[in-house]
Amino acid sequence: MELSFNRNNGPVDDLIDQLMGMVEVHHPRLVREMILSALKAGQEIDYPADLKLMRTTMKEMRYTSKVFGPYRQRRKVTIFGSARTEAADPIYQKCVDFSRMLAERGYMAITGGGGGIMQAGNEGAGADNSFAVNIHLPFEQETNPVMSQDDKVLIYKYFFNRKVAFLKEAHAVALFPGGFGTLDEAMETLTLMQTGKNPPIPLVLIDDDQGDYWEIWFDFIKKILLKKGLISGEDFGLFTITRDPAEAVQLIDDFYQVYHSSRFVGENLVMRLNKPLSPEQIEILEKEFSQILVSGTRIKQDGAFPVERDQPDLLHLPRLILKFNRRNFGLLMAFIRRINSF
Repeated sequence: MELSFNRNNGPVDDLIDQLMGMVEVHHPRLVREMILSALKAGQEIDYPADLKLMRTTMKEMRYTSKVFGPYRQRRKVTIFGSARTEAADPIYQKCVDFSRMLAERGYMAITGGGGGIMQAGNEGAGADNSFAVNIHLPFEQETNPVMSQDDKVLIYKYFFNRKVAFLKEAHAVALFPGGFGTLDEAMETLTLMQTGKNPPIPLVLIDDDQGDYWEIWFDFIKKILLKKGLISGEDFGLFTITRDPAEAVQLIDDFYQVYHSSRFVGENLVMRLNKPLSPEQIEILEKEFSQILVSGTRIKQDGAFPVERDQPDLLHLPRLILKFNRRNFGLLMAFIRRINSF
């Protein structure tokens, strides 16, 4: 029989309902659609490798939510950098200092779980304040000794699932010097923020004391990408480069002084705040950032939309609601910084 997501599957719907009742699932409407998706995949796909990929992805995403779920109320910073960095390297100690200061301010560190900068991030924050998001590689990347006995270790088969965990759970991203993998994560994070596929978060590039990594990268971005018109000047607002780990921590902390988080609801960008703004402050935002608004629209302050009940822990927060043009994401970061100045 041909299955449908509507409730017209006859006895199959009854069996699914019975199954969910037996195991007492949360949010049965959503679980029902996942079960139907699996059944439809079994009907439509007879290529085992494709089914294996879907199966493993579902299993890995389930476990990701299980591990991170108890820590939903704590902000987290994903730390990238080279696995080859030695403990004696000054940049290693700089990462230890950075993650230690994060933990002192209540943040948790997410690393790739291996050695080098990843180990430094876990070392500074400590295992209690850390996650290790590792991956199976042909040349086995062992989980570093800081996290090897901790229950907040995840080991993925697929890079794309691991990448989802790195960004889905992060309230900021910090990048230290590294190889292809670090540059891949830097460009992917920038791409997702530039296109609005990732909510605005601080992206901090922490260089060594000589400035001979990210500052050189920045020169390339300016001289090649910007000069050729492949990016715009406002895209430089998506990231910050610093040599000082204390400054990096402060940049992250400042980002959440008033601003809390955001999501799109239909055509509206909903910005949740830690405190309400005055009418005068909203008027200042409208005047200074009219370029990011859809022509003829205003910013209003209101409560949550009904659809936002899927994040019940955030319903109490005041909100700015605006029709953002979905183009100027670099300016949107400046808009958030302005909100934090109030």
